[in-house]
Amino acid sequence: MNEGRRKGLFIAAVVVLAALGIYLTTLGDGSGEVGESGEAGPTGSAATRTVTAPPVAVPSQVATTPSADFDVYSYLPLSREQLGAAADLARRFTVAYGTYTYNDPVGRADRLKAFTTVEFGDDLTRTVTSPAAVEHDTADQVVSKGAARLRSIRDMSADSVVVVVEGTQRITALSGAKDQVEEYAVTVVQVGADWRVYDLQLAGSGQDGDVTP
Repeated sequence: MNEGRRKGLFIAAVVVLAALGIYLTTLGDGSGEVGESGEAGPTGSAATRTVTAPPVAVPSQVATTPSADFDVYSYLPLSREQLGAAADLARRFTVAYGTYTYNDPVGRADRLKAFTTVEFGDDLTRTVTSPAAVEHDTADQVVSKGAARLRSIRDMSADSVVVVVEGTQRITALSGAKDQVEEYAVTVVQVGADWRVYDLQLAGSGQDGDVTP
């Protein structure tokens, strides 16, 4: 075999080997990419499987309604019955406080004292029977009918409750008829087995009521 023929066969062998190498690198799905079998991807490296961790359950921070047997009153210094009695006394006292007529200041004072401690009853008597108050109401012939509704409980302890009460006085007088509405902080204290009104303040005047009899 002459020199030229040997060179031609060598070149042909190189071309065949190169073609075979190209063919082997393109096996798979025809694109050079491989799946989970570990064959080479586009960059020639093995594909990495991503594993997603399950979500972590986070406890809810939203308050839920307790079960029916949950007794909130067991955590308070007073029972349901005690709170009800104190609040009802504050409401009825406010009705009596707003009910009066110009020609019977002493009767008004006596009705209020039926709801109060002795000391507070004496204070109220001096207020509603004072010469200035009696003269004012008599001159205008003031007649008032009281009404009241409970608004909230502002404070409580083992033997006292401060109740916010909205009081309405429906007034008729020589100067004209009007409705006068005020919110009061009424302090009720326990005296023996009974409840008594210990203090009365305007609820919006910065007074929280007096809970230290």
